[in-house]
Amino acid sequence: MNTEVSAQRRSGLSPWGRLSKRLNADSDGYGPIKGTLGARRIGLIWLAANLVVTTLLTGTLFVPGVSWPLAIGLIIAGSLVGGVVLVLIGNMGTRTGLPTMSLTKGAFGLRGSFLAVAANVVILMGWSWVQAMLAGVTVNFLVEQATGFSNPVLFSVLCQLFVVGLAIFGHAGIAKVEPWLALVILAIMAYIFIVAFTSHPPADFAAIKVDTTLGWSGITVLDVVIATAISWTVLSAEFNRLAKTQAAGVVGSGIGYVVSTVLSMSLGATAIGYVVLSGGDALGFDPTVIVAAFGAPLAIVIFLSVMATNTMVVYGMVSSVVNMAPSRRIRFLPTALVLGAISVLGATWLALLEQFTSFLTVVGALFLPVFAIMIVDYYIVNKCYYGSDILRGRGGRFWYQGGVNIAAIAVWLVGAGTSVILTYVAPSPIGATIPTFVISFALYLGWALLTRSIRTDKPVSRHLTVTEPESSNPERQENAHR
Repeated sequence: MNTEVSAQRRSGLSPWGRLSKRLNADSDGYGPIKGTLGARRIGLIWLAANLVVTTLLTGTLFVPGVSWPLAIGLIIAGSLVGGVVLVLIGNMGTRTGLPTMSLTKGAFGLRGSFLAVAANVVILMGWSWVQAMLAGVTVNFLVEQATGFSNPVLFSVLCQLFVVGLAIFGHAGIAKVEPWLALVILAIMAYIFIVAFTSHPPADFAAIKVDTTLGWSGITVLDVVIATAISWTVLSAEFNRLAKTQAAGVVGSGIGYVVSTVLSMSLGATAIGYVVLSGGDALGFDPTVIVAAFGAPLAIVIFLSVMATNTMVVYGMVSSVVNMAPSRRIRFLPTALVLGAISVLGATWLALLEQFTSFLTVVGALFLPVFAIMIVDYYIVNKCYYGSDILRGRGGRFWYQGGVNIAAIAVWLVGAGTSVILTYVAPSPIGATIPTFVISFALYLGWALLTRSIRTDKPVSRHLTVTEPESSNPERQENAHR
């Protein structure tokens, strides 16, 4: 012990410097990593990630706006549709070893990707606020029942402070125990389903009268469910690059995401149906309503899910910023403290909970076009090949015009605008998510065809941790002839 302390003193670093150095070393470094996990482990990671309070409470929005059977059917359908995008982006992470935001460099350029990183931080920050508020409101409800003291803002801040601390010092531990927390949460969810269906048979839930004044329809429900998948896709390559093989990543993430989403949203729809059948008011996206109905077990689910998932959300925000560029001039600890402080302050904005569906609309508008562009660029334009040029700070195949692919940015803006128009200005009879994705996909593919940007060679796909011989790297050969 004395030897270690002496060594630290001789290093000349202050306690802050030593802590910053250690955290920087422990954080995910820039560049690819080689996955080692099988399908079962990847499935458990995804299962744990989406057994979360926001997904559960999203299900409470649908009933009685639409019938309970229709809500369950649309939850399944939307999860499958959105899951396709999630799996395709995740597979890019498995094939290359890169996280989602690093992969945006392929389509948007080495500098253009900074815009996607900024959007990602905004989205993840919003998620961290919402989850902290929901945990705080839940804790406040229990404390108020027991003591009479009520201060939801205080408890939201305390929950988020705890999350930020875990994100800085304990993210590795959370990542290891999160799958086991999922099993605990699943057991409690099973208990809640049993209580609901032993009190009221499924036929009673199906007979709940639809309230059309709530403004929901089958299309709007489907849009929200798909948007939920899109919101998780920002982390899909982060998780799936840990997979040992493509099959493990595809099967694990596909099954894990769909099962967890269907279970969580269906539990929400069933729980709010139980409240209605028990004579209560259907107040969607309010954890206190269903906690009052099911008690402490559901409160435990909410709290554990927020602590586990929000820790990884905050850590994901920090990692996105730290790993924007090859240099490590952006340090982990100060970045974590700044973003953590913003996340704590934002947890006081409880009014955001009333705008949750609008928040999901923003998620869809920002990232549906991004993922459509990424899928076209990787699977069609580049024929499933991103070489080592994507790891560079400047120059190479992905430099485009000054580091920015103007075409991708333009399609992104058109796609985002389309989503907003089809949602608010001229609502589409088939929703906004699917048309937005199709239009963005078609526009970027059309640009690639018109400019003859689709590769004509047949590159051999390699994981980016594998060093490529100079003669076999088509990007270097291409650059050499320029």
